[in-house]
Amino acid sequence: MGDSVASPLVWAITIVVLVAVLAVDLLVIARRPHEPTMREVSRHLAVFVGMAIIFGVVLWMFAEPHDLSPKPGPEFFAGWLTEYSLSVDNLFIFIILMTKFGVPRQYQQTALMIGIVLALVMRAAFIIVGAAAINQFSWVFYIFGLFLVYTAMKLAGEGQHDDTEEFEENKLVKFAETHLPATSEWHGTKLTIKEGGKRLITPMFLVVLALGTTDLLFALDSIPAIYGLTKDPYLVFTANMFALMGLRQLYFLIGGLLQRLIYLSYGLAFLLAFIGVKLVLHAMHENELPFINGGEHITWAPDIPIWFSLIVIVGTLAVTAVVSLAATRKQDARG
Repeated sequence: MGDSVASPLVWAITIVVLVAVLAVDLLVIARRPHEPTMREVSRHLAVFVGMAIIFGVVLWMFAEPHDLSPKPGPEFFAGWLTEYSLSVDNLFIFIILMTKFGVPRQYQQTALMIGIVLALVMRAAFIIVGAAAINQFSWVFYIFGLFLVYTAMKLAGEGQHDDTEEFEENKLVKFAETHLPATSEWHGTKLTIKEGGKRLITPMFLVVLALGTTDLLFALDSIPAIYGLTKDPYLVFTANMFALMGLRQLYFLIGGLLQRLIYLSYGLAFLLAFIGVKLVLHAMHENELPFINGGEHITWAPDIPIWFSLIVIVGTLAVTAVVSLAATRKQDARG
C-alpha cells in the first residue's frame, strides 16, 4: 500500500478545480453584489452537496486502500459530515457578526465569500502542520484527543445558543477599530478607501477581519476532529473544501432554521467527545511514550473502525435535528 489516496497529479487537479470554482463564484458576486433568492441558494447548495456525494462515491468505489486511508470512501463521508455539522454551528457566529456590524444584506455574500477563502487558506496550513506532526510524532494523537474532549465539555457547558448578548469582538478586531484610521460609512464591498489623501479602512474591512480570525479559531477544533477520522491529508483537505464551499448558501438558506436547532451544541459536543476518545484510544494503541506502559503499545486499546464512526456521526446528527425541531415545535404550540 502507498502513502496516500492522491498522487501529486490528483492534488494538482483538485487545487486547480477549487481555485476555478472559487474564482467563478467571486467574479459573479463581485460583478453584482445582491441578496440571493431562496431558489438561487438552493440550486447552488444542491450542486455543492451533489459534488461532495459524487466525489465520495467515486472514492468508495475506485480508490485503493492506502497506509493513511484504509477505507477512503467511508473516511471521506465521515470527515465531510463532521466538518459540515461544525460549519453549521459556526453559522451562528457568522449571523451574530453580520448583525453586530450591521452588514447590508446585499454585501453579506461578498463578506462570507472572502471569509471562506481565508478559511480555506488557514485550514490548508493547519492540515500541512497536522500531517507533519502526525508523521513524526504518534503521541500527537493524545494532544488532539484531549483537546477535543476539553472542547466538547466547553461546548456542552454553553448549552443552547443565546450568544448575541455574550458575543465579544476579539482583540485584533478591537485593535483595528481603535488604532486604524477608519470610516463608519459603507462604500460597497471596498475594504479601504482614500479620502482627503488619507487611506481609511471601511466597515467591510472589519467584518472580513472578524470572519477571518473567527475562522482561525474554528480550524483549531475542526482539523483535530477530522484527523480523528482519517490520517490522509488529501481526504482532510477535500472534506474541509466541500464543507466550506456550501457554507455561504447554507447561511442564507437556513438562517431562520438555525434558531430552531436548539440542541445542536449538545450533539456536536457528543461528536467531538467521541472523536476525542477515539483519538486517545488510537494513541494508546500506537503508544511510544516511555512513561506510558513503558513505551510499549497498549494492545487492549481498541481502534474504533470507521464504519462505526460513520454510524455514530449520522445517528447523532439525525437525533439532534429531530429532537431540536420537536422541542421548538412544542414551544411554538405553547406560545
